[in-house]
Parts: sequence; structure tokens; C-alpha cells
Amino acid sequence: MKIAIIGAGVAGMTAAYDLAQAGHQVIIFEAAPLVGGLASGFRDPRWQWPLERFYHHIFETDHAIIQLAETIGFADRLFFRGQVTAQWWQGRGYDLNGPRQVLQFPALPFLDRVRFGAVAFYLKYVTRNWQRLERTTAARWTSRWAGRNVYEQLWLPLLEGKFGPHAQTVNMAWLWARLRSRSFKLGYFTGGFQAFCDALLARLQSLGVEVRLRAPVTALHQLGTGWEVLCAGLPAETCDRLLVTGSPALLTHLAPQLPETYLAQLNTLDSMGAVVLTLALKRPLTNGLYWVNMPKDQFPYLALVEHTNFIAPEHYGGDHLLYLGDYLEPDHEYFQLSREALLERFLPSLKLVNRAFEPSWVRDSWLHRERYAQPIVPVNHSANIPPLRTPLPGLFWASMSQVYPWDRGTNFAVELGQRVAAAMR
Repeated sequence: MKIAIIGAGVAGMTAAYDLAQAGHQVIIFEAAPLVGGLASGFRDPRWQWPLERFYHHIFETDHAIIQLAETIGFADRLFFRGQVTAQWWQGRGYDLNGPRQVLQFPALPFLDRVRFGAVAFYLKYVTRNWQRLERTTAARWTSRWAGRNVYEQLWLPLLEGKFGPHAQTVNMAWLWARLRSRSFKLGYFTGGFQAFCDALLARLQSLGVEVRLRAPVTALHQLGTGWEVLCAGLPAETCDRLLVTGSPALLTHLAPQLPETYLAQLNTLDSMGAVVLTLALKRPLTNGLYWVNMPKDQFPYLALVEHTNFIAPEHYGGDHLLYLGDYLEPDHEYFQLSREALLERFLPSLKLVNRAFEPSWVRDSWLHRERYAQPIVPVNHSANIPPLRTPLPGLFWASMSQVYPWDRGTNFAVELGQRVAAAMR
């Protein structure tokens, strides 16, 4: 059977791997000049390793991607190490990467810290009933069980930073999954995630999978139970089965012939976009902090991630690499502003993080944006998610909207690719 896949992100390539292993002929179309999707990287001439456009790491509990790395012979390039994840409060970042650190967090009275720790323990290690948790909002559940003070100091900034005006509607299953699936140590690949994606690409090609880069698909035509794929500047390709990976808007654009009820279901799947400004600094900014959650009422971004406090600067020509990232509605002005305009907005805030900071510390900067980066998950969201198999014969769809209740990430992209491949075989 001949199978076409649109999108060479981690989900699309994982599906291609499983399908090729099962003996099918597979071809992948990718609009970008390289594979990896949201996990893809970019490279400065002075760097030894590429860097992800959007900050990435995995967790010790991410069994699917760890297993895939082993399967393709890349496990020796995966390593885990400790780091410091912090919450910014009253002019400094406080380490929250463990029970002891939480109990020392001064923003909360001691009893509130204990209550926060007990609730986090329950969510991470005790309950598995996410179906019950999705019936209520994270705001309502955490306010009730952790207390209003804990909610306002810790959970509300996270929810507002991730979901903006939708913070009060996000269901509790999302927060449960975020705690349940994470470890204190983080994982990374020698050579970055682009090296992992390139290794997966090489394995696909060794199995006979054809991968066409710089090949944006413009239209899909149904041919009985098969499909015709039209791509700008290339001959049309026919296939028996077709997988579209990507946003609901992409599927709607490529397959407007889908039934109206299915298209309406796709239109209910809202999401936030991501804007990340990456800086190459001549000096470190923080005192060893890797990830800092920033209060949005004080900073013009949600996350400050000093990548080189996790991965040594020697891999990047001595640069100290800093991500300034935010999740925003797709029509937010940050999606229109130039890199220079965002630098003007963001740089003054770094003085609040390090008084010695000067704009002259910035050697270079890069701006990356994606309008489909964080699905919004309201109460009872599982009823909103379309199946992987669409109503049209031979057409399948796989997107980060379907990894629910888990949060989007490379591990769950691998799981999604495996699930859709199983459905297509």
C-alpha cells in the first residue's frame, strides 16, 4: 500500500517509520527546508550544535521517545541531568524543583506550602482519574483543594501565561497531566533535537521512505478510496491512504470536502500561538537558573529560559543562549512586530533580572513564531476531539490537539505517530 504523509514533524516521521517497517511504501511532504517541525533547530556559524527554535527537553518518564531513540540507535546520544526551575517573585527566582524547595518558598505561608506539596503529590503519584478531573476547571479545583492563596501565587500565573484570556476555562486534567508526566531531571540529545530528527530521517531513508523537503502541499483530491496530492512545482502524487499532520486549520484548508459536521468540530479546537525571541549573550544572565516562570504583570513574556545553564556554552561558541517566550492568541500584536520591535520591548526587562545587564551584552538575536503551539482544553474536552480516522475514506489526521489529556511535546508526538500508524495499517 502506498501512503502519503503531510508534515515531517516528529509525529509524521514516527508514523512513517512504523508504516515502512510494516512494509508499506511511504512518501512524506514537508514545506520547511528541514525535518523536525516544532522541534527543528537553527544554527549560527560559530555554533557546534544547532539550537531548537522553541525550547525543548524531555523527561525521564517520556518512554515513547526514549524507546524510539533506542530503536534507531540514537540512545547513546541522549542524556539526563538536573537543572533549576524557578518562579520569579519579588525580584528573584526561587527554585521550586523539589519538595524541599517548595517548603522554603517565601511567597506562601508555611501551611500553604505544605498544602501545595500535598496536592501536587496527590496529582502526580496518587490519582489517575483524569476523566473525572476534566469535568471541572483547574482554577476551581486548585482553589478548593490547595487554597486560594496557593492558586493565586502559583497556579494562576501558569494558567494565565499559557492560556491568556482562556485561563479560567482550562480543565483540571491538563494540569494533572502536566504534573503526572514530568520528572525533576531533564533530557537532551547530543547535537540537540535536530540531531535526533536527522537521525530519524536517515533511518526512514534507509527503509525506502521518500522525504520531499520544501514541498508545501496545496490541495488534496479524492480519487475513489485513494487520494491525489498536489504540491507546488512538483508532479501530482497518488496514494492509497493519506495522513495530514498539523493544525485543524491546515486540514480544513486542504480538505474542505470533509463533512460539515466534522469541519465544525475542527473549528471548535482553539489554540494559542508561540512567540520566542532567542538571544546570544556575551555573559550569563542568571545565577544558574535554567527555566524561570515570569509574572506577566511585570514582564512582557511568560518564560525566561537560559539554555546554557542546562547545556554548556562551549557547544555554542561560548554564547550564553537565552529564550524569552510567550503563548499568545494568534491575532496578538507580537505576531506582527519585527524582531527589532520585540527586542525594544523585551530588553529593558532583563535589567530586572540582572542589574548589570546592558544591551551591549547581546551579540545576536533570532525570532521564531508559530500560530499553532498550545491547544486550549476546556471542561469535558475529550468529547471535542475528532478521531484519527476522518469521515473520508483513506484520510487520517494527527495533531497535537489529539495527544490530550497530555500536554503537547515530542514524547507524545511519538505516541501519536505510533497510534495513527496502527490505525492506518
